[in-house]
Amino acid sequence: MRRSRLVVFVSSLLLAVGTALTGAATAQASSVATTGGYAALGDSYSSGVGAGSYISSSGDCKRSTKAYPYLWATAHSPSTFDFTACSGARTGDVLSGQLGPLSSSTALVSLSVGGNDAGFADVMTTCVTQSDSACVSRINTARAYVDSTLPGKLDSVYSAIRSKAPNAHVVVLGYPRFYQLGTTCLGLSETKRKAINDASDHLNTAIAKRAANHGFSFGDVRGTFTGHEICSGDSWLHSVNWLNIGESYHPKAPGQSGGYLPVLNAND
Repeated sequence: MRRSRLVVFVSSLLLAVGTALTGAATAQASSVATTGGYAALGDSYSSGVGAGSYISSSGDCKRSTKAYPYLWATAHSPSTFDFTACSGARTGDVLSGQLGPLSSSTALVSLSVGGNDAGFADVMTTCVTQSDSACVSRINTARAYVDSTLPGKLDSVYSAIRSKAPNAHVVVLGYPRFYQLGTTCLGLSETKRKAINDASDHLNTAIAKRAANHGFSFGDVRGTFTGHEICSGDSWLHSVNWLNIGESYHPKAPGQSGGYLPVLNAND
């Protein structure tokens, strides 16, 4: 009997503690939604290119209702939601055209940018249409840019965000690895696939370092996309789409909801 009462007491205590902790976490998460705004900045990986369901008023920016920023805002109801991410955006585009909504009342900012600066589209075009050696050479050029020039461009963007939104929690989202290696898969050679994956890792490392130096969170999506790369059999990424070339190598709707959204939720 004593053991039974002890078990009941401990169980009740753990339940109470768990409820208190859950309540605290819920209150913390909802504070962003109720007391501040959310601004979603960046490139096509944030606008939702490849996910479909594009907002007509967004035009060529192709902002999708299935993109992770839209999904997050729908779930959390922030006091304001400014969705300025745009297909093709580089760091300069973020600086010149996406920061307008930021203010001292902005509580959360999410951002993905840097891939286009490093020549993402040209890298993929070269790797799809040319030889292994041409692909690797183009990737090496991109890697050199990431080492020499991109950090300063990221610093400019991150400093501007902090200046305009001094109270915001900023989450910088990275990019997935594109290919599952070691599998039989039509398309690019294993040499190209590995070089592309390594380049994505290199870019993520550079972005994460700059984000950390500014006190921002880095949202690493490589873990959530593991098992869902191209050649995996359950890919959350488009391969080459000859009917809609702009969607090639971008997340599908499941990549936004299952790859990006959980990482933003874990870091908001």
